[in-house]
Amino acid sequence: MSATGPNGRSRAVLTPLTLRERHLAAGARFAPFAGWEMPLQYEGIVAEHRGVRERVGVFDVSHLARAWVEGSEAAEMLRSVTTFDVTTLPEGKAHYSLYCNETGGIEDDVFIYHLPGDRWLVIHNAANADADFERLRAVAGDAASEVTPETVMLAVQGPAAVGLLCSVLGEGFADLAPRDCAELSWQDAPLLVARTGYTGEDGGECIVPAERAESLWDALFAGGATPAGLGARDSLRLEAALPLHGNEIDAATNPYEAGLGFAVSLDDGAPFIGREALVGAKAQPRTRRLAHLAARGRGVLRAGFDVREPGGEQPVATLTSGGHSPSLRIGIGMAYLPTDLAKVGTMLEVNVRGRALPVEVVRRPFYRKPKG
Repeated sequence: MSATGPNGRSRAVLTPLTLRERHLAAGARFAPFAGWEMPLQYEGIVAEHRGVRERVGVFDVSHLARAWVEGSEAAEMLRSVTTFDVTTLPEGKAHYSLYCNETGGIEDDVFIYHLPGDRWLVIHNAANADADFERLRAVAGDAASEVTPETVMLAVQGPAAVGLLCSVLGEGFADLAPRDCAELSWQDAPLLVARTGYTGEDGGECIVPAERAESLWDALFAGGATPAGLGARDSLRLEAALPLHGNEIDAATNPYEAGLGFAVSLDDGAPFIGREALVGAKAQPRTRRLAHLAARGRGVLRAGFDVREPGGEQPVATLTSGGHSPSLRIGIGMAYLPTDLAKVGTMLEVNVRGRALPVEVVRRPFYRKPKG
């Protein structure tokens, strides 16, 4: 008998997406990811990446865990386990936050949405879903409920995404500003939509009951969207210099060295897991910083490659993420560098399978949307 987590999912068998047949019809090639059977690509990673940058793409991100915390004390409950002071978050707004351990290390990064009626939705990373939900249950008890199995989450991203979502969802979406969220009625069912994403593009993320998922998928594609898989999602987030848990952030990384201090609230004095360690970390000079490296020669950067000073033999860092940028047509990557080497303009080398590839420390993000 296979073991199951608190959400009831088997750890031994991959969980298929509700829209699996739609993905197959679109030509998806699947790969295992965090216990799910996920579309890695359809037409191809580069084509899908460019489709999102130039027009609009849709990602099925139903593997992300979704949990509600409800009631008059929900905000205080969440505040006790998350780094951002969600008690200051108005209704209809969303904010990025972190779960830390007692030493200030990042156990996961999350997005928290405040809906009317003392209702809060928390989005967890798939790989941490069970531990994250247990964290919520430990402080909220039955006020916390997971809704991952009975819902579908679609991310609509790209310069044409807002227009598409307005046409499909109507004025309810048209009224949203970046990081706004709202619960709408769509085909006589509740649909939660937020002006958020993980690609560096505008757009929105939609959560619908599983029985309405095919209709929403079909409406988005009838409006001109194309499917995009995990491969393009990773290359897009890398160009946007967005951290990935398990790569740029983990239990040994604190928010300040990762450039995520904006997700930590200390002024209110409220206790939360890791607070004392983070007070100390904020006061201490940084010994390393997450830096952004652009190749200045031909070659592809990959996670795990060593970073060295020019002509040096000993590594000063290891790439946390790396890849080819389809938009910039160069290799890009991220690494935690000693602070004296993390300054913009510093030239370094990456060991690409025995060859020294020159790289330059650049400002984040790597890719910026054209103005106008």
